[in-house]
Amino acid sequence: MSFLIFWDSTSPEGLQIPVAQAIGAILGANVELRENPVMLRGFDGVRGQYNASKILADMQDIYTRQHGIGDYILIVTGKDLFIPGRDFVFGLARPSVRAGIVSTVRLDNRYYQRKGDFYDTIDRVVKEGTHEFCHMLGLDHCRNSECIMFCPTTLDELDRKRKTLCPACQKRLEAAKKYF
Repeated sequence: MSFLIFWDSTSPEGLQIPVAQAIGAILGANVELRENPVMLRGFDGVRGQYNASKILADMQDIYTRQHGIGDYILIVTGKDLFIPGRDFVFGLARPSVRAGIVSTVRLDNRYYQRKGDFYDTIDRVVKEGTHEFCHMLGLDHCRNSECIMFCPTTLDELDRKRKTLCPACQKRLEAAKKYF
């Protein structure tokens, strides 16, 4: 089982290595970094955002079918994301194709006119990236607001989460890893 992060050129520089290392430590697996070679499509000009569902559909076609990549893939992008019916999403995963995406836009304090903090952004990308990888492995959302699998709808809810799985989700992760 391999985990691969494609770091989009629109994402902040300097976060890649600490994010990959932290996600790898939480998952108990090696996480490899690469620059994203594919232009992301799915821009909605009316909203000024990218449709995360359309991006994941492209990922299925480009990475999985055309390039034969069988790894669990996460794109980290600096583009603002949404899905139909929601104003925005921090990230999204499609387990059936082992693909996910996380946006750094709303994970940065500056988006909310707060003082920028490099470490806050790393912490949030780690939580969201791990969350999406865990979805790819078959884990669902958790009701424990401190678990990485809790589904936050605000930055404050995301910040309250820990960079760990609750005992029940950790057990599910270990069970899932045996099958992949």
